[in-house]
Amino acid sequence: MSGSFQAGQRVRVKRDFPELRGPCHIRTPHYLRGREGVVERPLGAYPNPEDLAFARPAAKVPLYHVRFDQPSLWNEGAAGDTVLVELYEHWLEGTA
Repeated sequence: MSGSFQAGQRVRVKRDFPELRGPCHIRTPHYLRGREGVVERPLGAYPNPEDLAFARPAAKVPLYHVRFDQPSLWNEGAAGDTVLVELYEHWLEGTA
């Protein structure tokens, strides 16, 4: 399964908080929701851990390394410092 995003593409992490709607398992850090980053590389497709955590059937979902500018996340660090995070495709959206 190939994903929707390519290396070098700008993406935004969805600003969603499903944990407010009930029990769930989320692998997307709160501090990244609504933030923009750049796809470093696709990693392949893996069973969705948000379903696996509840022993539900889990479709394979593309996973990406996404790079974020560190100073814009935490107001600390030097220019050029980055944070690399693994994010599943259903948490990402393209930017205009």
